[in-house]
Amino acid sequence: MKREGFKSRLGFILVSAGCAIGIGNVWRFPYVAGQNGGGIFVILYLVFLLAMGMPVLTMELAVGRASKRSAVLGYKALEKPGSKWHIHGWFCIFGCYMLMMYYTTVSGWMVSYFFKFAAGIFKPSMGAEEVGQVFSDLLASPSEMGVYMGLTVILGFFVCSRGLQNGLEKISKFMMAALLVLIVVLAAHSLVLPQASEGIFFYLVPSIEKVKAVGLTSVITEAMNQSFFTLSLGIAAMEIFGSYMTKEHSLPGEAVRICGLDTFVAIMSGLIIFPACFSYGVEPDAGPSLIFVTLPNVFVNMVGGRMWGALFFLFMTFASFSTVMAVFENLISFAVDMFGIGRKKAVLINMIVVLIASLPCVLGYNIWSGLHLIGGRDVLDSEDFIVSNLLLPIGSLVYLLFCVTRFGWGFDKYYEECNEGEGLKFSKALKPYFQYVLPVLIVVIIIQGLLR
Repeated sequence: MKREGFKSRLGFILVSAGCAIGIGNVWRFPYVAGQNGGGIFVILYLVFLLAMGMPVLTMELAVGRASKRSAVLGYKALEKPGSKWHIHGWFCIFGCYMLMMYYTTVSGWMVSYFFKFAAGIFKPSMGAEEVGQVFSDLLASPSEMGVYMGLTVILGFFVCSRGLQNGLEKISKFMMAALLVLIVVLAAHSLVLPQASEGIFFYLVPSIEKVKAVGLTSVITEAMNQSFFTLSLGIAAMEIFGSYMTKEHSLPGEAVRICGLDTFVAIMSGLIIFPACFSYGVEPDAGPSLIFVTLPNVFVNMVGGRMWGALFFLFMTFASFSTVMAVFENLISFAVDMFGIGRKKAVLINMIVVLIASLPCVLGYNIWSGLHLIGGRDVLDSEDFIVSNLLLPIGSLVYLLFCVTRFGWGFDKYYEECNEGEGLKFSKALKPYFQYVLPVLIVVIIIQGLLR
């Protein structure tokens, strides 16, 4: 059976960038940048993105493009006879399921808040406590969270059921175009607010004082972590799109474009958040409280806040849903490749599995709120710990070692695949860096993650 491919190069870039652009871009990047020296952090982030994130991204894409297969079979097609690299493919698929076990719930929160703002549930007269209570009420309701999670899962698999070109590529093109328009409109609005300059100063102006306060080592560490985790590498989420690519364009060139879009969204998110927070005297926070408590507090005090709040959560819905669809595509493609079943059957089976697997996260805030797992973390944080601190960095290290060591596919074959086609190419002089320096940097990230 002939493998599907993307209809256009733009389709590949937007779908891949959509997978990378997610909730972390918005609720982590701006806050961490502001706390870690502003422009100094951003510069370090870009350096590490090019030095670490981009090379590993080309490795996942190279394995996919060279093998034309999903996770397990991709390794099998390229590994030496008798070697066991393909076992990691099973961990990749497990990682995709684990990611969706909580990501679908958080994506559902975005949809819920979009409807809440659109319906006028957030009113200008509301105080900070009332705004915060809306989020508490959402978490306390397994039925409301379950409905929005279910809607996210069913819609995501419905899009993927229509095929790569007519489903994922077509919808991702529309959503990513809309996301980019929304983010520019929202940022433009924030930049004309009364105290916008104070927010921009906190966010982007380099601050030696802040670096001294938190420590240069901490700033470097945060920049490394953010640049590495922003691309969702290590669980074959990107590898699958490599398997749909043509050989027309070199992988470093495509990776730079994906990283560029991802970074654009991350930086623009801060230009939405900080001018708004400083203009309305609200202290910016990190994590879910920034999105679901702090920003709604800003919007209820803002002229036209109902509309701006609805637009912001529509943007957030697109950012999270683009990742959901991309990972669903990986699960479907894996089932089709591995077990020889049709796409429709693969969609149905995976939809049921993901719906059931997502329930613990939904229940972890209400019925199972007393359940604490890894290091006293709740269900969502435990699932996130396994994915972010173990499966992503360890998986990235496996892809790296597979591509650059003689025990795996080998550097020369990876290098040839990577540079095939028009566009930016890697120099062979990078071989020692890829073989000896990059693995050490990733090991540092793994150790840091386990010590958190």
